[in-house]
Amino acid sequence: MSNTPISRFPVPEILDLPDDIQKRILAVQEKAGFIPNIFLALAHRPAEFRAFFAYHDALMEKPEGLSKAEREMIIVATSGINQCTYCVVAHGAILRIREKNPLIADQIATNYRKADISPRQKAMLDFAVKVSQQAHQISDLDFEALEKLGFTAEEIWDIGSISALFALSNRLANMADIRPNNEFYCMGRNEI
Repeated sequence: MSNTPISRFPVPEILDLPDDIQKRILAVQEKAGFIPNIFLALAHRPAEFRAFFAYHDALMEKPEGLSKAEREMIIVATSGINQCTYCVVAHGAILRIREKNPLIADQIATNYRKADISPRQKAMLDFAVKVSQQAHQISDLDFEALEKLGFTAEEIWDIGSISALFALSNRLANMADIRPNNEFYCMGRNEI
């Protein structure tokens, strides 16, 4: 266990937070067994906490379209490219659990082009990375390639939106030096 602070910025006490944020954090703690550091780190700015997690939930909790694992693949691939330790470690754990595959997150974070995923998923990640790194170069050709693989316009929007939201998240986590919880490192690794 490290004594390094979880953020460069103040981390409020849960009891000092507005009731709605306390409730959200405690619900996550009950479900996960711990409080992910991102919740505590962002909570010092309540209005931004609410806005971030409202958009996060709108994208990540949808029952239709991309699978929950594919959504996590987007986060892990783009976070790897953006060198965001927090998101690679935390969302890598979620991806391993969703895919029931202890290898997948490390493969995608390191080089998704060589990961054991389908060609369709690689094309999805190519687009996500382009949105994250070179959004100004997106063209109709990018959309046509995804449509040929069966992605709907709504799914393409989700790929781009998840990539864009986590580009923001990656930059915040890197700027604030938000550290992943130790619990994330081992989650979903014992299935071999």
